[in-house]
Amino acid sequence: MRRLQNLLFTFCIALRCVTSAVGVIHMTGYVGSAVKVSCSYDEGYESYEKYLCKNDCGSDDVLITTSKSWKMKYMIHDDKKDRIFTTTISDLHSEDDGKYWCGVTRTGSDIYTEVKLKVVKDHCCDTVTKILSYQGYSVSISCPSEPQYQNSLKYICRGNRPSTCLQQALITSYNKENGRFRLDDDKMLKKFTVNITSLRQDDSGSYLCGVQRNFDLDVFSAVELKVEEFCCVKSTKINGTVGHPLTLQCPYPSQHRDNRKFLCKGDQHNSCTEMLMNQSRFTLQNASSDTFVVMISKLEVADAGTYWCGSDSQWRVGNYTKIQLSANCSELAW
Repeated sequence: MRRLQNLLFTFCIALRCVTSAVGVIHMTGYVGSAVKVSCSYDEGYESYEKYLCKNDCGSDDVLITTSKSWKMKYMIHDDKKDRIFTTTISDLHSEDDGKYWCGVTRTGSDIYTEVKLKVVKDHCCDTVTKILSYQGYSVSISCPSEPQYQNSLKYICRGNRPSTCLQQALITSYNKENGRFRLDDDKMLKKFTVNITSLRQDDSGSYLCGVQRNFDLDVFSAVELKVEEFCCVKSTKINGTVGHPLTLQCPYPSQHRDNRKFLCKGDQHNSCTEMLMNQSRFTLQNASSDTFVVMISKLEVADAGTYWCGSDSQWRVGNYTKIQLSANCSELAW
């Protein structure tokens, strides 16, 4: 019977490794990714055959040996200088889940280290936090982080594939600002927050918050962000005639009766130009409990465009009206 001995063993997934010299090595890999198993050996075994086998390591269970360095999804390399041989298992599938042995052939009993590999789906997560925001706004994504990982690398990426998340990270706790993205790590509250400013509709989609673990797969939480076009209580189109007066009606919530009413012009609400204070032709008329009226005394061609009126200077959704104004020239009588 073959005698099992422990090897100094390093098991790598993605860019992270685990080193152990005792007991069974328990590791996890993602479906579709690759796993590297690196095993060291003592001086004097440089010329001996090395191999990786599965299950009970019978003759039919040997997956690859250094005498044949490539076989289907397995590849092995023996670094005789550092006395480490590395086996790569590529394109992991659920059937790769199970027990392996890292072995060195020698006269009598071979030398082994037992490895138990668990293959999991490259998808996260069962629970998803959904966030709704609007174009041009900012959003804060709160990501949990356990106390034992307070000094670990934190990051966020798009999509829901854990295996590639760190490589495709939008921002990390080592690089806390990147364009519209900023990461704040609050170790006292056991969370980190990712802020995204000037939201665009193409920011919609899946995100993963990641916390790096040096000796296991990273920990993830999932977020689904939906960015909608900035919407209104009412969106309306008005046609006016150049040279004539025109009335614009703007509804508002009854609780905003004492708020300052405004009308501004511009394609985007966050960069529009105030009209009631800057244009004498625009005047605020009587306001009822739920509507105020803006009178344009004499419409001009240049008045055509997009207007926003409301009673909330903070631009909270649902407290304003979007008006698309067209200015038509008068028909001349012949």
